[in-house]
Amino acid sequence: MLVGILAIHGSVSEHESMLYRLGVRSVLVKTPEDLNGIRGLIIPGGESTTVGKFLSGTLGNAIKKLAMKGTPIYGTCTGMIVLGNVASREPHTLGLMDVTVKRNAFGRQVDSFEEDLAIPALGKKPFHCVYIRAPVISRAGANVDILARSGGNIVFAKQGNLLASSFHPELTNDTRMHEYFLKMCK
Repeated sequence: MLVGILAIHGSVSEHESMLYRLGVRSVLVKTPEDLNGIRGLIIPGGESTTVGKFLSGTLGNAIKKLAMKGTPIYGTCTGMIVLGNVASREPHTLGLMDVTVKRNAFGRQVDSFEEDLAIPALGKKPFHCVYIRAPVISRAGANVDILARSGGNIVFAKQGNLLASSFHPELTNDTRMHEYFLKMCK
């Protein structure tokens, strides 16, 4: 199986390492042609304005087409912002998920934190979540499955072939989140 990792900005190598640990080949996606032959795409965390502007052209359109064909796409942190819609001045999102995302919902960089969170979809053991200037989903459409909340905030959700988390699973040693996504890709 080949999984693409959007390689514009952010925690690209960390996702690449996680997939390698799971025995999955990955390709770094920088052009629409890099999407050929992939079974899934990860949009990593990073700086959402930078990533969004880069996706406002042909690569963004190619990712939208990929999503419409049913290819699984997983967005972490910035990826959540890009997959959804933002209720601010941020015009550069793909708008694929029926969610409204609030950027920096927990505060600034100094307000970043970690927690162990119960996520039933990943099993009984809590998942260690790393939040860095993390967004949350402030509104989810009826067709969105809410998979986890932190303090009442939606931090993990799924809509069909689309998956989004506020936190960074690639910054932990726990492979369960990536395993969950890879099951969607099979």
